[in-house]
Amino acid sequence: MNYPLLSKPVRLCSRPWLARAYTSRKESAREYLEKAAAPFEVFDRNAKRMQRNRAAARALDSREVDYLKDEVAARLSDRLLDIKRRYHTVVEIGAGCGHLAKAVDDDMMDRLIMCDMANTALERDSAADYAVAVERRIVDEEAPVFEPESLDAVVSSLSMHWVNDLPGMLIQIRKALVPDGVFIGAMFGGDSLFELRTSLQLADIERDGGIAARVSPLTDTRDVGSLLNRAGLTLSTIDVDSILVNYPSMLHLVSDINAMGEGNAVVQRLPFIKRDTLLAASAIYKEMYGNEDGTIPATFQVIYMIGWKPDPSQPKPLARGSGQVSLGEMFNADSHKL
Repeated sequence: MNYPLLSKPVRLCSRPWLARAYTSRKESAREYLEKAAAPFEVFDRNAKRMQRNRAAARALDSREVDYLKDEVAARLSDRLLDIKRRYHTVVEIGAGCGHLAKAVDDDMMDRLIMCDMANTALERDSAADYAVAVERRIVDEEAPVFEPESLDAVVSSLSMHWVNDLPGMLIQIRKALVPDGVFIGAMFGGDSLFELRTSLQLADIERDGGIAARVSPLTDTRDVGSLLNRAGLTLSTIDVDSILVNYPSMLHLVSDINAMGEGNAVVQRLPFIKRDTLLAASAIYKEMYGNEDGTIPATFQVIYMIGWKPDPSQPKPLARGSGQVSLGEMFNADSHKL
């Protein structure tokens, strides 16, 4: 077939299977680029929802291990109380079984909206009475959907460490906050359970000759400030706390972690751990970190963060070069007086 706009005749492809191959190759490349632009998935969110629901379904066992999340929620509520404001409505992202609801009172807010992706955990204590009105919503922490500039305050207690796209989550929260609205969060830091992580790694090396993803990766303290700034939150405040809990053995620690719904949910996790590897890790744990009374310690590092949505009323640093007094002159004058 000849085309009048071309100087040479062009012959169409007589092999349709080759044309289909080229087409499918282009589609695959497009899909690859779309996947590359999406956030990297470290955690299996569906597995985490199932773990939380399974743990909350055993209500009695679940309530016995509320001690850690209740303690962190109480410390988070103290930081909310330090803000000399009384909020009409506060939204909690990743509310779980209502640990923060037990710690707040009507001096802080009128209503608390509890959001979590695990419906069984959210409804575990639905019959409980709290000091404030409570509303429950099924919301995924990775994609909190609220009206723009509709929330005065957003809090999150021990849920952010399972989020794949932390910057995206914080950006959505910033968009939902009113100007001068506050976000207060608490999440496990990178030094949490370092004793358990080390013991499992040494046991894996000894028994299997390699290291498996037994404990999920956690955010480093130095990265939290960058996350808040990247999300557009200002006047950020970050502090770190460590909670030390003693257990009879490593097996009791692992049992409590699973009962909390905090089991391993890494995408590349192994489906099981061999018995001899688990027993070897328990012996290593007790030998390296055990207390004199036979118990073993477990460290939970908690990172607390506060960030504000920008507003013209917030204090701002003066422009560079606008100072009227030289620090050098002040120091020289003081030294001269001495």
